[in-house]
Amino acid sequence: MATIFLTGGTGFIGSHLAERLVEDGHAVRALVRRDPKWLLGMPVERVAGDLSDAGVLREALRGVDVVYHVAGLTRAPLGPAGDAALHAANVTATTDLLDAVADAAPEARVVVTSSLAAVGLRPPSGVADEATPLRPVSRYGASKATMEAVLRPYFERLRLTVVRPPAVYGPREADIFTVFQTAARLRLFAVVGDPRALALTLVHVRDLVSGMAMAAQERAVGQTYFLGSERDYAWADVRDATARALGHRLATLRIPTALVVPLGTAAERIGRMFGQYPPLNREKALEIRDACTRCDSGKAIVELGYEPSVDLEKGLAETVRWYRENGWL
Repeated sequence: MATIFLTGGTGFIGSHLAERLVEDGHAVRALVRRDPKWLLGMPVERVAGDLSDAGVLREALRGVDVVYHVAGLTRAPLGPAGDAALHAANVTATTDLLDAVADAAPEARVVVTSSLAAVGLRPPSGVADEATPLRPVSRYGASKATMEAVLRPYFERLRLTVVRPPAVYGPREADIFTVFQTAARLRLFAVVGDPRALALTLVHVRDLVSGMAMAAQERAVGQTYFLGSERDYAWADVRDATARALGHRLATLRIPTALVVPLGTAAERIGRMFGQYPPLNREKALEIRDACTRCDSGKAIVELGYEPSVDLEKGLAETVRWYRENGWL
């Protein structure tokens, strides 16, 4: 049994990782700012504080064997304040944590969560691997690419591994959820471009956290891994599996690629009128149009024994069932 320190445990991915680690018999300490959210009821030691509190971090890290850094910010309003928030959450908070690890638990294994969004522009092959240059399209992607850049000196000081998830779905997910919400309410599924073309790597959260658990192996030290699905999907695959999960047919709304950025911009402006920053915004639209959305998990499969096993049909059925049981749909 290992003692594990977890950031981001109250979120979607982090809470599933906490469940997996507890199931594996580990003792989990999770940093919690206020609301324990999905951690409520789990046998997890909750540490009150945030990543800017060096004293809290150093005390919580004593005696820890593995650190999982999952916390981060995925979107923020346009403007200097939003840029600063992304940098603080995804760059500064990461270095603050790693400095604390170096002081309090220098022998701990550390797994830091980045994102496929750090890759940015689609490579000629259409599929990213760990050697693909980082040319981010969005501010979120840029903040993760910057985070990876500032990690370089820490690879010499700590037993560090980076994991990059692609798009992640499953129970508790709140952004991709809007796709299912539209499909359930309007019986409509929007697709940008050709619905039959391979378009994305979409991984179920249970497969992802399994790979993250494997990334704590000693052989992973100093490495970066994509953790994706067993194969890539066309939007038509996602549409059809969603329709079966919902139990009704879905009409396809085909959106020309040239229109996706104007639509994202319009959605953002409307959201601003209501004090919201919608999941479909200008930056997300730029990612849809220009960014790499497919990745190759071959390195993790070979080196870590990563085995994504939740197929799309089963995963979406489980996800939709959870949304319904919890009143989201």
